[in-house]
Amino acid sequence: MSLEGELAEISARRTTPAGLPVVEGVIRHASTQIEAGSERSVTAEVPFVVLGEEARMLSQSVLGAAVSVNGFMAAKSLKNRRLVLHVEKIRFLEGNENGFQTEAS
Repeated sequence: MSLEGELAEISARRTTPAGLPVVEGVIRHASTQIEAGSERSVTAEVPFVVLGEEARMLSQSVLGAAVSVNGFMAAKSLKNRRLVLHVEKIRFLEGNENGFQTEAS
Protein backbone atom coordinates (compact mmCIF):
# COMPACT_ATOMS: atom_id res chain seq x y z
CA MET A 1 0.00 0.00 0.00
CA SER A 2 1.09 3.62 -0.46
CA LEU A 3 0.47 6.62 1.73
CA GLU A 4 1.39 10.30 1.49
CA GLY A 5 1.59 12.64 4.43
CA GLU A 6 3.96 14.42 6.77
CA LEU A 7 6.19 13.03 9.47
CA ALA A 8 4.39 13.78 12.75
CA GLU A 9 6.62 11.68 15.03
CA ILE A 10 10.02 10.01 14.58
CA SER A 11 11.71 7.90 17.25
CA ALA A 12 15.43 7.76 17.85
CA ARG A 13 17.08 5.07 15.74
CA ARG A 14 17.73 1.83 17.59
CA THR A 15 19.03 -1.59 16.59
CA THR A 16 17.12 -4.88 16.61
CA PRO A 17 18.66 -8.00 18.23
CA ALA A 18 19.46 -9.08 14.65
CA GLY A 19 21.52 -5.89 14.15
CA LEU A 20 19.11 -4.01 11.86
CA PRO A 21 18.49 -0.29 12.40
CA VAL A 22 14.84 0.49 13.19
CA VAL A 23 12.84 3.72 13.45
CA GLU A 24 9.22 4.10 14.49
CA GLY A 25 6.92 7.05 14.08
CA VAL A 26 3.63 8.47 12.86
CA ILE A 27 2.64 9.79 9.43
CA ARG A 28 -0.13 12.42 9.40
CA HIS A 29 -2.29 12.02 6.27
CA ALA A 30 -4.93 14.42 4.91
CA SER A 31 -6.82 14.09 1.62
CA THR A 32 -10.20 14.34 -0.07
CA GLN A 33 -11.83 11.05 -1.05
CA ILE A 34 -15.09 10.08 -2.77
CA GLU A 35 -17.35 7.92 -0.62
CA ALA A 36 -20.84 6.90 -1.78
CA GLY A 37 -20.66 9.58 -4.49
CA SER A 38 -19.81 12.45 -2.12
CA GLU A 39 -16.54 14.19 -1.33
CA ARG A 40 -15.19 13.58 2.13
CA SER A 41 -12.20 15.12 3.90
CA VAL A 42 -10.07 12.38 5.42
CA THR A 43 -7.41 12.76 8.09
CA ALA A 44 -5.53 10.04 9.91
CA GLU A 45 -2.38 9.49 11.93
CA VAL A 46 -0.82 6.18 10.92
CA PRO A 47 1.87 4.56 13.08
CA PHE A 48 4.79 3.07 11.15
CA VAL A 49 7.96 1.08 11.61
CA VAL A 50 10.87 0.99 9.16
CA LEU A 51 13.97 -1.25 9.15
CA GLY A 52 17.34 -1.28 7.41
CA GLU A 53 18.76 1.40 5.13
CA GLU A 54 15.45 3.26 4.94
CA ALA A 55 15.57 3.57 8.76
CA ARG A 56 19.06 5.10 8.56
CA MET A 57 17.83 7.68 6.05
CA LEU A 58 14.63 8.45 7.98
CA SER A 59 16.50 8.94 11.26
CA GLN A 60 18.19 11.99 9.70
CA SER A 61 14.90 13.58 8.65
CA VAL A 62 12.88 16.34 10.34
CA LEU A 63 9.34 16.49 11.64
CA GLY A 64 6.90 17.93 9.13
CA ALA A 65 8.75 16.57 6.08
CA ALA A 66 6.35 15.55 3.28
CA VAL A 67 6.79 11.88 2.36
CA SER A 68 5.33 9.15 0.21
CA VAL A 69 5.79 5.66 1.64
CA ASN A 70 5.15 2.14 0.35
CA GLY A 71 4.77 -0.88 2.57
CA PHE A 72 2.27 -3.23 4.16
CA MET A 73 -0.02 -3.26 7.18
CA ALA A 74 0.70 -5.86 9.87
CA ALA A 75 0.84 -6.33 13.61
CA LYS A 76 3.69 -4.44 15.24
CA SER A 77 5.12 -7.68 16.67
CA LEU A 78 4.10 -11.12 17.89
CA LYS A 79 3.50 -9.72 21.37
CA ASN A 80 1.93 -6.40 20.32
CA ARG A 81 -0.95 -6.95 17.88
CA ARG A 82 -1.50 -3.22 17.22
CA LEU A 83 -1.75 -2.57 13.48
CA VAL A 84 1.13 -0.52 12.01
CA LEU A 85 2.44 0.33 8.55
CA HIS A 86 5.69 -1.55 7.89
CA VAL A 87 7.46 0.85 5.51
CA GLU A 88 9.65 -0.64 2.78
CA LYS A 89 10.31 2.50 0.68
CA ILE A 90 10.34 6.22 1.56
CA ARG A 91 10.37 9.09 -0.92
CA PHE A 92 10.67 12.70 0.23
CA LEU A 93 8.31 14.88 -1.80
CA GLU A 94 9.99 18.29 -1.72
CA GLY A 95 13.29 20.06 -1.32
CA ASN A 96 16.62 18.77 -0.16
CA GLU A 97 16.34 16.71 3.01
CA ASN A 98 19.58 16.46 4.99
CA GLY A 99 21.70 16.16 1.88
CA PHE A 100 19.31 13.81 0.07
CA GLN A 101 18.00 15.35 -3.15
CA THR A 102 14.28 14.80 -3.19
CA GLU A 103 11.54 15.13 -5.79
CA ALA A 104 8.91 17.84 -6.03
CA SER A 105 5.35 16.59 -5.80
